[in-house]
Amino acid sequence: MFFGRFVPTTKSKLEFNTQKGSGMQNATLTDTPLSTDLFCQLHNRHLARSFGYVNGRWLDASDGAVFSVTDPADGSPLGNVSRLNSAQASEAINAADDAFKTWASLLPQDRAKYLFKWHALILENKEDLALIMTREQGKPISEALGEIDYAASFIEFYAEEAKRPNIESITSHLADAEMEVWREPLGVAALITPWNFPCAMITRKAAAALAAGCTVLVHPSQETPFSALALAELADRAGLPAGVFNVLPGQASEIVAPWMEDPRVRAVSFTGSTEIGRLLYRQSADTVKRLVLELGGHAPFIVFADADLDHAVEQAIAAKFATSGQDCLGANRFLIERPIYDAFCDAFARQTAQLTVGPGLDDPDIGPLMHERAVMKQEAQVKDALECGAKLLTGGKRHDAGANFFEPTVLADVPQEANIFREETFGPVAAIAPFDSEDEVIRRANDTEYGLIAYLHTQDPRRIYRASRELQYGMVAVNRTKVTGYPIPFGGVKQSGLGREGARFGLEAFTEIKFVCRDWR
Repeated sequence: MFFGRFVPTTKSKLEFNTQKGSGMQNATLTDTPLSTDLFCQLHNRHLARSFGYVNGRWLDASDGAVFSVTDPADGSPLGNVSRLNSAQASEAINAADDAFKTWASLLPQDRAKYLFKWHALILENKEDLALIMTREQGKPISEALGEIDYAASFIEFYAEEAKRPNIESITSHLADAEMEVWREPLGVAALITPWNFPCAMITRKAAAALAAGCTVLVHPSQETPFSALALAELADRAGLPAGVFNVLPGQASEIVAPWMEDPRVRAVSFTGSTEIGRLLYRQSADTVKRLVLELGGHAPFIVFADADLDHAVEQAIAAKFATSGQDCLGANRFLIERPIYDAFCDAFARQTAQLTVGPGLDDPDIGPLMHERAVMKQEAQVKDALECGAKLLTGGKRHDAGANFFEPTVLADVPQEANIFREETFGPVAAIAPFDSEDEVIRRANDTEYGLIAYLHTQDPRRIYRASRELQYGMVAVNRTKVTGYPIPFGGVKQSGLGREGARFGLEAFTEIKFVCRDWR
């Protein structure tokens, strides 16, 4: 049995059919968590959920424990969420494992129907989902709306891809033998997601796993659980069968530990820091789990003298300050060829100083950072860089918009030994330094344990080819910033991660290859 208090829905057992699910339309809102002002702003108040979602039911903590969520823009309370525990995390494995066999045996096109319905419901509730996200995460509302579209796109893509992992035949090297390669779903998949993209990081993982035939356990960040629970509400309404999609809020050490120990959890997909990724890597060894790790980044932004300077500056602003700098793809080190160095610094600093700062609902360029720790990190990196000899061009301190706001900041002449050139920034602080040759800049760009993405600006096609080859990164963006989306293999090398998300590779991560050899004699 499950240890906790359920808020029942109309679907409390496995229902594997391709009809529209009854979902939560008639359920009571006894677990409505949000502050009165936000709750009243929602068009669909059923999206306000504070309990975990396990086996098709809303599950309260067995001991009544909760954790609080606040608006990073002003520190105001948004509400309390049930803090599920390790016993409930273990029971969720039972539910997902029980559901797996039937879910995996469905025709792929039938699994796709559930995903298409989930996709449609997300788009129908786009404004509410974006509002919840902005209030709990802080990002500008236009960025939040964009993330909902981005999140939904993965579900649509993998609903289509569900029908494509066909059996492959092999030309036999043995007499009278016929050979095939099958792709089969791994089993239960645990998905551990961060706060900076609280919807898209769930759907990018979950849609691929569900399309492959896996059942999933989701542990969202404690900073942004309401977005995850709203997605669970819509998954329930889409009719996803009980046990197929589960969301467990709570403390990571309590929720994730049972998942790492249980051999029935066959795959773990994590987006977050390299430090935690290493820990999960070690914990997965005893049960030899499939791992997909999307970890830290320390992206170089390289501009050669032949680049279109105005375009490079425009793209540099986008690469640095999207999501208020709280993005693993964010450019951290700006390496500019010396002939255009001063012009780039001047233009970049001038445009940075014009960026607006404020609460996400005001739709500024820069919203609040997630918490006080993030602000303190910006302060520490700026202080260290200045002490090492860097020059402050603009910003450099907390913004008067509130406790979690930091001014968009540009540092020039940053020496290689400064911490900001060694550590991920995850905030609105840009560090710039000159370089003199192609060999030098490639060496400096690769001088890091990270390898997620590199940005390259040049008009020389041969240099584009050489640099793209030599940069030790999983992704290279040439003369542009935006590269992500459902059809691309997202991921890094070195200590930026393992495996890929998105594209067909994202679905394959949740499948196992089976070789079948038949004798026809």
